Amino acid sequence: MAGRWSISLFHYRNHAAANARILAGFLVPQEDEDAFHRFLEETGYPFIDETENVACIEFLSAPVTVKAQLKAAL
Repeated sequence: MAGRWSISLFHYRNHAAANARILAGFLVPQEDEDAFHRFLEETGYPFIDETENVACIEFLSAPVTVKAQLKAAL
């Protein structure tokens, strides 16, 4: 990753199996999206881009009350 992108979220889950599930979130500038996807493909590990997943968006976003307070403050 050479310091270009930051890991902002990481969760590892293994239930005594030979494989595990990993959730990783990265901060990637929009202009680096293509380079980042090439980097992921070059690792050889399977991955799923969940950027547009509605459940992820809701989980990672601020609560409605906080959003309303922020909007009112601006």
